[in-house]
Amino acid sequence: MALTPSVPEALRWLCQATSDLQAAHNDIRHCCPNWVLFKVHQALEKALVAAVLCRGEAFAGHRGLIGMAQRLEAEEPELRGLVLDVQWLCDCGMDGKATQYPSYHPFPMTPSEAFPTVDEEEVLKRAQKVLVTLKDHVGRK
Repeated sequence: MALTPSVPEALRWLCQATSDLQAAHNDIRHCCPNWVLFKVHQALEKALVAAVLCRGEAFAGHRGLIGMAQRLEAEEPELRGLVLDVQWLCDCGMDGKATQYPSYHPFPMTPSEAFPTVDEEEVLKRAQKVLVTLKDHVGRK
């Protein structure tokens, strides 16, 4: 299904991004940091798509979170710092695949064992900052 590039469509995507981030928050301190990181990834992916859609541009496909953040930051000066925040989250383990599939880790490790030192609260704090930044951006369109 093709996405209609518009502010209403962007707002729809932001609504789901907010829900995904709340789901990540619900998983804090439940011995599943991989799920927190995965849900944060899902939330930010949707928020970045929303920022592209509100520009009146069709979402042409997945460039990865860093790629989308780089493009947006280059074209929208008020989004300065977006790439650094997204990169920080990626460095913490935020990923759509490594958080879910054992093949992304050395045997016999599983994703549920791969992120024991992640600071879930700091990850959520930074993700919330990015989400608020992108919501404000869409709200100005």
